[in-house]
Amino acid sequence: MTDSTIVRDIIDDEDIDPKFVDTLVEAGADRIRTCIQCGTCSSVCPSGRRTAFRTREIIRKALLGLKEEVLTSPDLWLCATCLTCLERCPRQIKVTDAIIIMRNMAVEEGFMLPQHRKASRKLIKTGHAVPLDDANREMRRELGLQEIPPTTHSSGEALEQVQEIMRRTGFIDLIESTEESGQ
Repeated sequence: MTDSTIVRDIIDDEDIDPKFVDTLVEAGADRIRTCIQCGTCSSVCPSGRRTAFRTREIIRKALLGLKEEVLTSPDLWLCATCLTCLERCPRQIKVTDAIIIMRNMAVEEGFMLPQHRKASRKLIKTGHAVPLDDANREMRRELGLQEIPPTTHSSGEALEQVQEIMRRTGFIDLIESTEESGQ
């Protein structure tokens, strides 16, 4: 026989950041407070069909001010940013924008999944998050395309320009700071 005791998670006041939702609104998630928790975002989410990602849960935790829980959650990175939730939301909440804002906040606080950090390092080094490997080169040849595309892969000057943009916007510093923090 199994134990059927209900266990409740107790949220301490110290876990709640009442200004978290204000920060999201100020950053562009202006309609997030109108969420009625109908679950449409979760039900239409293609990522949610294949992972444990529940859009509604992330939004609810954000509305409750559970900043640390949201920003440290690996689920935050499961959103495919496809905008299906916005297209179907009865309140036209920019859910994807809110998730991107929360991801940016997470990175600023040193939380980033290793896969995203790896892609970011590739972006800094080559100007692309997807490497140009032998398989990609072969596929390009088979399609009758230049083996090396006319992007930062073939132009050192273009790569320098992209890296300068990343430097000026603080992207490089941000990625380096997350690596130093050990996240």
